Amino acid sequence: MKTNTKPWTLAFGALALTLVAAPGALASCGSINTPLAHPSGLNKQYRGARLLPAALLDDGDDVSIVGMWHVVFTGQTMNGGAPYSLPEPFDNSVVVWHLDGTEIMNSSRPAQDGNFCLGVWERTGSRHYFLNHIPWQGSDPGGNPQDGAQILEEITLSPDGDSYSGTFTFQAYDINGNPTLSVTGVLTGTRITPSTPFSSLL
Repeated sequence: MKTNTKPWTLAFGALALTLVAAPGALASCGSINTPLAHPSGLNKQYRGARLLPAALLDDGDDVSIVGMWHVVFTGQTMNGGAPYSLPEPFDNSVVVWHLDGTEIMNSSRPAQDGNFCLGVWERTGSRHYFLNHIPWQGSDPGGNPQDGAQILEEITLSPDGDSYSGTFTFQAYDINGNPTLSVTGVLTGTRITPSTPFSSLL
């Protein structure tokens, strides 16, 4: 039996089938309604607009302590005021300040002595911050902590947000909470960016 189907009818049917199948074909890569082009304002830029909670931004300045930093600690006094006599620097570290008010430091100390430690921070004024940093120190042969420490820092962030400076107080404790070594000094921090070379940490 001879059909009377015209070529354009077949073409229209193929087009309709393609349109019906398209959403399913795109489902594995995201919604079909997802725009392929993004407004330029949403592009990621290192020094571009920063979407940070207002509570973390400084009055009149679009800068924040949040980010990754290279921080050098320089001791000045030890055990109640005696001139600092341990090797310098007291610490050379990489520090990350998080939006949620927590902080993590990767110290240049030997890993077996505890080179990762944690802290919490708050903003105390325009470009001023206070950090309470509490690390465990060494451990016994069984891996149990033997002692700990507390580092208190008072920090001022530079107007451009790319560096900071301040003071620190380090107090070490034995496992029973008795104070041992204490050190006070100054610190400087430089923001780490995607282009920062490792050699700058040395």
